Amino acid sequence: MREGVSRLLESDQGIHLVATGADLESLLAVVEEHSPDVVVTDIRMPPTSTDEGIQAAEVFRDSHPQLGVVVLSQYDEPEYALKLLARGAAGRAYLLKDRLFNPSDLLHAIREVAAGRSVIDSQVVEGLVASRTRFETSPLWQLSPREIDVLFQMAEGKNNEAIANTLHLSVGVIEKHINAIFSKLGLGEEADVHRRVKAVLIYLSNGTTVR
Repeated sequence: MREGVSRLLESDQGIHLVATGADLESLLAVVEEHSPDVVVTDIRMPPTSTDEGIQAAEVFRDSHPQLGVVVLSQYDEPEYALKLLARGAAGRAYLLKDRLFNPSDLLHAIREVAAGRSVIDSQVVEGLVASRTRFETSPLWQLSPREIDVLFQMAEGKNNEAIANTLHLSVGVIEKHINAIFSKLGLGEEADVHRRVKAVLIYLSNGTTVR
């Protein structure tokens, strides 16, 4: 994906590609070194492959306030877009990879955020309009994207080992995520089996379905 986007940008005479990065650390470093006008980033990168793109966009709000950020994502869930836009939409774009039918869509988004404007995929906008209130009042809003991933796997009935295998994490890391989920959802006094059931019920009752 990175190589494909790089070739696209290099083919446009109005855009100068100054650097690429493979993870959050390298992305932060090249922005600090080159001070570009725009960053194009995947929503998920190493080291944790959760929401590094959004984390980077949040850092840049303070360190490089004029920097435009285009986030490429395969997820149209409103909570990701809400976190990206929590401090304003200016200079931010959220595009779905599988809806980038024309390379010019990405080039357009780059130019828009460079000018301080925003571009949000229409499918994501529809989800935001329908779900903004629900997500802002839902206890799930407290959970990180990775914790949502773990809770989704729990809703599918998987045990900790199966979740670890699916998400390519250790069982110990999964246990830490689950304990954090219990804590954030206020499920601290009952047996683990009951807490798992209640956590899944909260997940499903907030309009989220098992995919």
